[in-house]
Amino acid sequence: MESSSTVTSDQLLATMHKYWGYEGFRPLQQEAMQSVLNDRDSVVVMPTGGGKSLCYQVPALCKPGLAVVASPLISLMKDQVDALAACGIHAACINSTISVAERREIATDIRSGDTKILYLAPERLLTDRTLDFLADANVSFFAIDESHCISEWGHDFRPEYRMMRMLKDRFPGVGVHAYTATATERVRQDIAQQLGLVNPELLVGSFDRPNLMYRVVRRKDRFAQIQKVIARHPNESGIVYCIRRADVESIAEQLNSIGVKALPYHAGLSDEQRQDHQDAFIKERVDVVVATVAFGMGIDKSNVRYVVHAGMPKSLESYQQESGRAGRDSLEAECVLLYSSGDMVTWKKMLGDLPDSAQKSAFHSLEALDHFCIGTECRHRMLVSYFGQELEDEECEACDVCLGTVDLVEDAMVLGQKILSCVIRTGERFGADHNAKVLCGSRDKRVLEFGHDELSTYGLLQDQSIRAVRTWIEQLVGQRFLAKTGEYNILKLTESGRELLRGEVIPKLTKAEADKSDSPKRKGKADDWEGVDRGLFESLRTLRRDKAAEAGIPAYIVFGDSSLREMARHRPSTLDSFRLMKGVGDKKCQDYGETFTQHIVAYCRQEGLEVDAMETEVVATPRREPPKNQSPALKDAFSLFAKGKTVDEVAAIIGRANTTVQGYLEQFIREQKLEDPTAWVTGETARRVESALEECGQRALKPIFEHLGEEVSYEEIRIVVACLQNRESA
Repeated sequence: MESSSTVTSDQLLATMHKYWGYEGFRPLQQEAMQSVLNDRDSVVVMPTGGGKSLCYQVPALCKPGLAVVASPLISLMKDQVDALAACGIHAACINSTISVAERREIATDIRSGDTKILYLAPERLLTDRTLDFLADANVSFFAIDESHCISEWGHDFRPEYRMMRMLKDRFPGVGVHAYTATATERVRQDIAQQLGLVNPELLVGSFDRPNLMYRVVRRKDRFAQIQKVIARHPNESGIVYCIRRADVESIAEQLNSIGVKALPYHAGLSDEQRQDHQDAFIKERVDVVVATVAFGMGIDKSNVRYVVHAGMPKSLESYQQESGRAGRDSLEAECVLLYSSGDMVTWKKMLGDLPDSAQKSAFHSLEALDHFCIGTECRHRMLVSYFGQELEDEECEACDVCLGTVDLVEDAMVLGQKILSCVIRTGERFGADHNAKVLCGSRDKRVLEFGHDELSTYGLLQDQSIRAVRTWIEQLVGQRFLAKTGEYNILKLTESGRELLRGEVIPKLTKAEADKSDSPKRKGKADDWEGVDRGLFESLRTLRRDKAAEAGIPAYIVFGDSSLREMARHRPSTLDSFRLMKGVGDKKCQDYGETFTQHIVAYCRQEGLEVDAMETEVVATPRREPPKNQSPALKDAFSLFAKGKTVDEVAAIIGRANTTVQGYLEQFIREQKLEDPTAWVTGETARRVESALEECGQRALKPIFEHLGEEVSYEEIRIVVACLQNRESA
């Protein structure tokens, strides 16, 4: 192998193709690999499923010497070594399950230069014996996997990771590279500092996972809701997360009682039981694991098609990590969070024993997650925003909010105006709790002391619960109509809030205890299946499972679902055409090519299908287009409005909620500078509204609504107002 400084990108790609069957880099992979080749320390943050492992595995084959990987879990090490062996790469791991004789054999292979990658737990890596051995082993670089464990600001802090700072002292000039899927800016800086990295390259990929469909549902009948998700994914792998061990056991038992193969996983089980249950899931002997958060870090299973949180996780970092275990193969996957405000209380009790500083940080993380659950903003945008990034697209088309399955109140403008009016009348000197109590007509001592029971907004929402009003306040904060200020989170109106009071904008507010039972259907979801023969795919899954059982390895190590779908799409009948499939390297073609092509030929002959359909276009996982001024849904709506379609008709055609489409129409009218509203309201209605506008003015819609005897809807009033404003500005 030549000097790493002369390795070109073409040689990196050739290595990837030879061993893994990949023909291109994913975002930031090339830059991360180049840092390793150049011996420049780095911190690499990529989403789960983004190809982090290749960032050090590929250059390990291109650099002379031994790459050493610090990995936290035995199961993860074993899976990585098995996967590398399946690709024809000599790698090893040393842990407590390895016998003395096996350790000697591994040491011999390292000294001879046969082993290119060695996996060790941090505790074993940092022993004097291991460090002395590695001093003579020509270490090419160190890779620190799951490096967020280094930071006490991370969601899975492990003190032993801090000790790895000594690597820079013991191995001067040797690069150290940290990899993680989840790290805020604060955590990234802490990782670099704690490891003592020298002028590290910070490579941060997008935190967005566009192939994941996010959905938050109020928890009602928990088991029925879980069962509904599983029913959408028959015979596919999924994870159900719970907060308590008792819930894990009961849900696993219930699932088995209805014929779903499920196993529990939590810290109360023995090490042997946990390992057995994890192996059963990885090797597809069961479909579902019901687990506490103790499960998952060591899972490198690529074909998890759904993750259900039966209870809230403790932070958005945890949610990003846990939900991110779905769809690691970049194919579509579903993430459903069953939300209940009672989970906040449960977590606060469980976190109550933490030191004050840590408790404050943990509670802040909980509040951020609560805001995510009750928010009416795009779920993808909220997640990446938490990690300091922006999602440019107006709509992600992969969450319940953007697909219009969140049930919104019918006149959010009036409701929002009532809440903002209360904030003003209490002097913008109180927080959300106090304002909610005033609006609900509470006889709370502080409400009475301040005389707020005399305000015109007192009891304005007395038919609603305080929790519902609190939720709406948080949604208004999330949409920047209100701002929380100072140490006590005092509510203040923003400029957008004043626009809302003037009736110029419309917020999104959810109905109390809303839950639309239908699963949102993402646009383009079928693209992952385009051209795929489902029957052939299922039979290839069975063949894969059989071959994995023979080899004693997880099924996804043989081939991932994306590779099987490509085979079922193109139906290769020769080794040459089989080698062209995604994920088929030289070794896998040699090991499995004949068996799989014979199976494909036999299936096609039985079903009357042509083989070698190589001209079939391969449709990759849907990715968002580069940011544009308009979302696809908005463009479709504009086109339909131009043809004279009504709001109801457009909503039905593009699959959006009426309230969303109403907003599209008002935007269409303003951007097209339309002056005639009669395509959407009758001429008589338009005249009545215009007459009311002359008498009441345009400062707010409620007086107009009441002046018209509540006979004309707010939607119709807004249409006429928009057209009239265009006329006046012409």
